Parts: sequence; structure tokens; C-alpha cells
Amino acid sequence: MPIFMDRHDLTGATAEQVAEAHLKDLSIQDQYGVKFLTYWFDHRNGRTFCLIDAPDVETAQCVHREAHGFVASEVVEVALSAVEAFLGRIHDLKPQGDGEADRDAGHRVVLFTDIVGSTEMTTRLGDRMATELVRAHDALVRRCLTRARGREVKHTGDGIMAAFTSSLAAVDCAMDIQREFRRFNADNPEQIHIRIGLDCGEPVEDSNDLFGATVQTAARLCAAASSDQILVSENVFQEYGAADIFARASGYRLKGFAKPVLAHQCNWTH
Repeated sequence: MPIFMDRHDLTGATAEQVAEAHLKDLSIQDQYGVKFLTYWFDHRNGRTFCLIDAPDVETAQCVHREAHGFVASEVVEVALSAVEAFLGRIHDLKPQGDGEADRDAGHRVVLFTDIVGSTEMTTRLGDRMATELVRAHDALVRRCLTRARGREVKHTGDGIMAAFTSSLAAVDCAMDIQREFRRFNADNPEQIHIRIGLDCGEPVEDSNDLFGATVQTAARLCAAASSDQILVSENVFQEYGAADIFARASGYRLKGFAKPVLAHQCNWTH
């Protein structure tokens, strides 16, 4: 049978809702002789793409219509080799051990930490002492990443870039990090103050590194944050689902962005 890729315009949908719709397709696909191979979710633009092994376009659309009502706005025939070459997979991922609905492998929450005043700290304390404080920062952040099952992507010199598959885990980890530094500063004469920025989306992954707009936004939000502050993008705010810990969104002028970017301060002290 031919292979099709379709596109759904689902502005406002969450990753969980898209995963649920995909499971509904799988539950009835055998009745139509169709196989839904996998899907991709572009949260930033509200688009979902399904890869389908079906006899024709009409049959594939019938499954969507009966399963959940989200009929595709466009369907094109594709070659599996081309899809795999560009997108990296043509089958669903195995469910995660925590039992959550299968979600798009490309969806990531990117978190940056940055030591406030690191240049001044090095000038004042000297290379050796400043390096020891950076090591203390690294140890505290990595301990929190381990607890939250986050992945360290790379060290930035005076901070760490990390990635998560869940906004809930990423934001909770960011708050955990700030609380760890509050405890550290209470017990040490040389204090370390950091700022944190987060964004989510589908960054490009290559050679164990991440690239793209999501990474750039998270890095710029980190740079825009004040000492001891956490800034999260509007996308992370929407996914987290608990508005009571966030301040009302403000527009931030970020380097490289033509328009102000909406972001929320996270009140981690409560």
C-alpha cells in the first residue's frame, strides 16, 4: 500500500491531547486496513503530522474522522526512505517507563543556567577560586538534573544547558536548582547566584547537541533574567498547567528577536 503523510492544524492542542488522538487512531485502524506508523507534533506552530500506510487518502481520513474528528487539512504520498532520512524515524517510540502516553521524540524543554557576575567573580577571586565555585555550581545543578531525570547537553563555561521531555519536570527542576543555591549561599561566605531560562519546542538534535529557535529562546531568556530568577516562555507556561506559581506575562526585548517575547517569572520561593 502507498505511504501518506498528512498535516493537521491543531492550534492550542497539547502534546498529551495529540498523543491521545494518535492512540484513538491506533485503536480502530485495523477495521479499515490502515496502519498509523507514527506522528510528529510541532507545538510552536500547532501542527501535527501523521505517517500512514493506507490504501488511499479517503480511507486514512475516515479513520481520523471516526476516531477523534481531527481530519487532516492536507495529505501527500511520500517515500519512506525520504521520511526516515529527514525526520529520523518511521515508527512510534516505545512507551516510556513512567506510563505516560507516547509523545513526540522531538519535543524538548531546554533549560539554561548562568552564574551571575562570573567575569567579576574571576577578577576578584582569581582563576583557581572562581573555578572551584563553578565546580560547586556544576555539582548542584547536576544533582538536581539527576533527580528530575534531565539530560545535561553541554557546559557553557559559566552555566549548563539541559534538556527534558516534560515541562513539569523542567520547571520543577529549575525551582529545585534555585532552592539548592539558596541553601548553599546560607552556609558559604562566597555566594553563587544564578539565573535560569526555559523554552520548549522541537529543536534540531545533532552530535548530542541541540540547535534551533527553542535553544536560542531559552538562552536569551536566561540572559534576560535577573539574579536568582527563573524566566519561562509562554509555551512552557501553557504546558506546565499551574499558573499560580507564575507572574503575569511580560514582553522581553531579547537579542536577535525583532519583537518582544512573552515570558513569565517563576515564583520558586514558595
